[in-house]
Amino acid sequence: MTALAAPATPHAVATPPRPERGHRRLALFVLLGATAVLYLYGLGASGWANSFYSAAVQAATKSWTAMLFGSSDAANAITVDKPPAALWVMDVSARIFGVNAWSILVPQALEGVAAVGFLYATVRRCASAGAGLLAGAVLALTPVAALMFRFDNPDALLVLLLVLAAYATVRALERAGTWWLVLAGSAIGFGFLAKMFQAFLVVPAIALVYLIAAPTPLRRRIGQVLLGGLAMVVAGGWWVALVALWPAGSRPYIGGSQHNSVLELAFGYNGFGRLTGNETGGLGNLNQDAGWARLFGSQMGTQIAWLLPAALVGIGAGLWLTHRTPRTNLTRAAVLLWGGWLLITAVVFSFAQGILHPYYTVALAPAIAALVGIGASGLWRHRDRAAAPGVLSGATALTAIWSFVLLARDPTWQPWLRYVVLVAGLTAAGMLMFAELGRWFAVFGAGLAMVAALAGPAAYSVATAAVPHSGAIPSAGPDQTGFGGGGFGGPGGGGGGPAGILGASTPGQSLVNLLSANASHYTWVAAAVGSNSASGYQLATGDPVMAIGGFNGTDPSPTLAEFQQDVAAGRIHYFIGGAGATGLAGGSGSQDSAQIAAWVGSHFTMSTVDGVVVYDLTAR
Repeated sequence: MTALAAPATPHAVATPPRPERGHRRLALFVLLGATAVLYLYGLGASGWANSFYSAAVQAATKSWTAMLFGSSDAANAITVDKPPAALWVMDVSARIFGVNAWSILVPQALEGVAAVGFLYATVRRCASAGAGLLAGAVLALTPVAALMFRFDNPDALLVLLLVLAAYATVRALERAGTWWLVLAGSAIGFGFLAKMFQAFLVVPAIALVYLIAAPTPLRRRIGQVLLGGLAMVVAGGWWVALVALWPAGSRPYIGGSQHNSVLELAFGYNGFGRLTGNETGGLGNLNQDAGWARLFGSQMGTQIAWLLPAALVGIGAGLWLTHRTPRTNLTRAAVLLWGGWLLITAVVFSFAQGILHPYYTVALAPAIAALVGIGASGLWRHRDRAAAPGVLSGATALTAIWSFVLLARDPTWQPWLRYVVLVAGLTAAGMLMFAELGRWFAVFGAGLAMVAALAGPAAYSVATAAVPHSGAIPSAGPDQTGFGGGGFGGPGGGGGGPAGILGASTPGQSLVNLLSANASHYTWVAAAVGSNSASGYQLATGDPVMAIGGFNGTDPSPTLAEFQQDVAAGRIHYFIGGAGATGLAGGSGSQDSAQIAAWVGSHFTMSTVDGVVVYDLTAR
């Protein structure tokens, strides 16, 4: 009896014959070791990566309040525009090992290795060890995963927690385990504290699959799902309640909101605003390509879509192979779980009208990987069925052709690779179609199919790991023109310079020395519009720099009156002007940053240091 056949009892999960335990462990060790090498190699070259978050980590090493709230600076002027859970992991590392690129980025890489391990364990329980290994390899070699597990954005922790939730759900499905479902809800709730409402996209799939397939009466299933939901609310809601109830005057301003409200941040800027585009103070959708083709388009295709067609085939194949099994069949439940995760998230990402960066698609990678592993394994084990060889062959050919198309989008980069992938994939498809010619003939075809399917994303992942990444909107693959990393709003060059709204500042040594002089006399050694601009100066000096207006420069923090009071009290030494000094003024959100810049320009004397405009706020 195979993993895709009906189990004999509701609690028994039939499994196919497996290799010796030592062989499985060795294969898993190789997978995790190779993933660690890919994600850790040359990691320090990315420096501060996204300085917006690195500056918050630096602040947290100096202030427990900054750590609790996720402040951009140790003087607690304003928070980052996300909850702080992802920062907490890096904060602990930086407190132990000091503030540097490795202490910030290594935890992200290790989260990626852990995600691959949990995905293997999840798929193995509902299919086979081979399916788990294939799923883990697909996740590890997805270009956007290789990008985000080498970067300091919240997506790394989010993906790990969602995979953990899927693992706990599968464990709960095996024997209707209540506490496993509570763990799943807790993981999702903590994922909310990494990236808010995006974590909830998997909830419908988990809840519905458990209600359908758990081996216990429906009434108990409903109660367990409600208990898991309660765990989710508690795990994610305690911090929200803490911030909402904390006196506003003794905590930092909530970045990303227009009214200093964590609920506004959750439901607006990081919630429904992402769907509707109604995000006051936000950047808006920079892609302007909403629709069914978005995930396959020029911005996102090479990030995530290499095996997306194969994953869709995997949904159909998994349901076909298990359609006669009992309600509690674990393999079918897993296909529904991962398929629901994939389809719901894909639809939301495809049609969202608000801020949606290509790297968000890393949330699709575990579902794609699991469905490819389960689908390919099931079709291989059932290749004696009439249609199975044809489906497996067709999926292989489709993947090879689609990889050829994606590789051709950059015709100057390794042009030979797309032809090798195409020929190898079509050859493997032909061999799988005629698998009855012999076992070794079929095995060679299957091996060639896996090589052809993974060659394109693997090449892009290696290219991603081979170069440093920085800025607010990084991009995977050989084309390193992501926004904020030398592209739109990139950092200044030479001896230093100001930043655009999405790129970090790069101060020269003379400016660093100026800002650092008598730093202990001031609450903030400087103020700059936008968190990215402020972050570069703060990381260079190690002292608090006020980020006027938060990430986009459009939050009303501080107001002009509040800024004037801070200046009058001698709490701010310098104001950094020049490029980007008004943020996104003129767009949606507060105009206080523009008013502050204008007031400073009309009341203080401008000087230039290392090409950067500086105003001494202690001398009119």
